[in-house]
Amino acid sequence: MTLVLVLAVLLVLLIYMVMQYNGLVSLRESVKQAWANIDVLLQQRHDELPKLVETCRQYMQYERDTLEKVMQARAAVSAAHERRDMPALGTAENQLRATLGQLYAVAENYPQLKADQNFQQLQTRITALESAIADRREYYNSQVQLNNTRIAQFPAVLLAHQFGFLPAQLLQIDQQARQDVDVGALFRAS
Repeated sequence: MTLVLVLAVLLVLLIYMVMQYNGLVSLRESVKQAWANIDVLLQQRHDELPKLVETCRQYMQYERDTLEKVMQARAAVSAAHERRDMPALGTAENQLRATLGQLYAVAENYPQLKADQNFQQLQTRITALESAIADRREYYNSQVQLNNTRIAQFPAVLLAHQFGFLPAQLLQIDQQARQDVDVGALFRAS
């Protein structure tokens, strides 16, 4: 009878450990999926920005500096994204949003550009991608938080440590991006 009781306890313990392990795997994979969703949107935006810049270049002959800043910011996002460097990606994303704001502000000085259907479609598409990226970033960060909390809690911490489950890094916005946008400065920068 004691042997059956010991085996039953061991079986329950084994089942519990398997459930804990599977839960950790599920959270890790949710973080990966959330990142993949951001990845798709970043790639789409990466593909659309040169089209926007080229459309603007046709009209904005004297605004090369603004266009170059957009492309430099795009390159910084791409580089940080490839390295999966979350702090650098957050900073680069903020810079890209700021330069896009400058570009849109400068575009206000070019009525033909504002009226161009291609420009309007690209602006709408990129704005929609920016919104979707923000939504995906929020979801990614919530999955990271769940993962990091779970692998730090007892008893999952024992399995997490044993099987190499590591905390994931949040995608954060730097302090500058949290401040209100000075729209007037955007117009003065043009």
